[in-house]
Amino acid sequence: MTFVVIDNCIKCKYTDCVEVCPVDAFHEGPNFLVIDPDECIDCTLCEPECPINAIYPEDDVPAGQEALVALNAELAKSWPVITERKDAPADAGDWEGKPDKLALLER
Repeated sequence: MTFVVIDNCIKCKYTDCVEVCPVDAFHEGPNFLVIDPDECIDCTLCEPECPINAIYPEDDVPAGQEALVALNAELAKSWPVITERKDAPADAGDWEGKPDKLALLER
């Protein structure tokens, strides 16, 4: 099993989670993070670090977010690895908890 970043991360992109990952499974896009399922070792360290609860075990992804499992795997193949925390976007707080952000994803 792997962990998955869901759409609540889009436009928030807090990176607290990346520093605790022992295998560098996180990849960074313009306004979203993803987890590479081939690298994730299911250690559970990242999940509690996310301040907006945007990381879930693959088997517990919330209803309506199932497509994010495949999307994390797809984008991890082309986005660069991120291992160090960065400042969140200035307007990240404005986007926390907003529903249906998948259309806002920048590739």
